[in-house]
Amino acid sequence: MSKTLIIADLHLTCVESEKLDLFCRFCQREAVNVDRLFILGDLFNTWIGDDISLTDYHVVIDCLKELTKSTAVFVMVGNRDFLLANNFEQRSGCKLINEPYLLQQNDQDYVLVHGDSLCTDDINYQKMKKVLRNRLVQSIFLNLPKKWRLKLSGEIRKKSIAAQSYKSEVIMDVNQGTVDTLMANYPDANLIHGHTHRQNTHTSKTYTRYVLGDWSTALGNAIFLDESLEWLEIH
Repeated sequence: MSKTLIIADLHLTCVESEKLDLFCRFCQREAVNVDRLFILGDLFNTWIGDDISLTDYHVVIDCLKELTKSTAVFVMVGNRDFLLANNFEQRSGCKLINEPYLLQQNDQDYVLVHGDSLCTDDINYQKMKKVLRNRLVQSIFLNLPKKWRLKLSGEIRKKSIAAQSYKSEVIMDVNQGTVDTLMANYPDANLIHGHTHRQNTHTSKTYTRYVLGDWSTALGNAIFLDESLEWLEIH
């Protein structure tokens, strides 16, 4: 019987050594003992292109490469690391997956998404996302020098933080109607996502929505699936 772990929103950086250590311990202790690991976006706090970031995050890449010798690792991009590409797959041994992803775990189906696509009340964010995910915009960005990419990504992040300071908690959460529309396409399935950093379990008449939290330098969280679903704390 297969065993699966699901995590999201680690927001790893090159300088937070404690969080890097926490993730590597998770790979060596928990993840190595399951068949599949799904990372639902924002594994990295910033990813400015495989050509640069693979070197910057070599510790993480090495941990993933070792893990994939025993565990299949599937990675979904988030709003911070949507520029992950083929070289990341080759170097890490992971497989990039699109959303929504339908996971079949024994007798239960789960729909997996990062979660930002469900936050449709945040109209300004959705507009920005549409621009940033445009292939032409990405191509231009990836051909810029490293210092320009770092500066641009930093400016975008500053504007995002400033915008969040005046947005209501409701706007930055998922829109229930958007969630219901998605799940109508997957009868008898449950939903697992991250992005909002609001770890919780929400039960409705037709499905259950599990929200993964983000990771701190000392504590992470994961969903463990075998015959049932269990929340895990990662120390």
